[in-house]
Amino acid sequence: MPYKSSVPLFWRLKKSKYNLIGTKCNTCDKVFFPKKSLCPNCRRRGNLDDFQFSGKGKIVSFTVIRVPPEGFEKYAPYAAAIIELDEGARLSGQIVGDFSKVETGKPVRAVFRKINEDGNEGLINYGLKWELSE
Repeated sequence: MPYKSSVPLFWRLKKSKYNLIGTKCNTCDKVFFPKKSLCPNCRRRGNLDDFQFSGKGKIVSFTVIRVPPEGFEKYAPYAAAIIELDEGARLSGQIVGDFSKVETGKPVRAVFRKINEDGNEGLINYGLKWELSE
């Protein structure tokens, strides 16, 4: 049997990540991101539907990264936050723009930006980041 390589997880999940598509349980009405195959709240299978999030939310908690992980040195300092979407789900993300204006409770919206690149001539990865919205 020939060896089959799988598509990296990043590419398999890009549609839901780029478009903020999660799931909604029709039993308990809770929404989840990323997508779930089983409702963590009511544990009932087969009653989940795709759910399109608005891309708007608020900052619940944040930190400023001044000593970044390898590969992100040129982006420091930057703010990373826990964001509660208007629909209720929480996720983490980078806040773009002037991080000195970042505060808990401030509204944010999703924006499509460069995440990183693999070397000088490598693949550029794009994804969602967050910016303050007034």
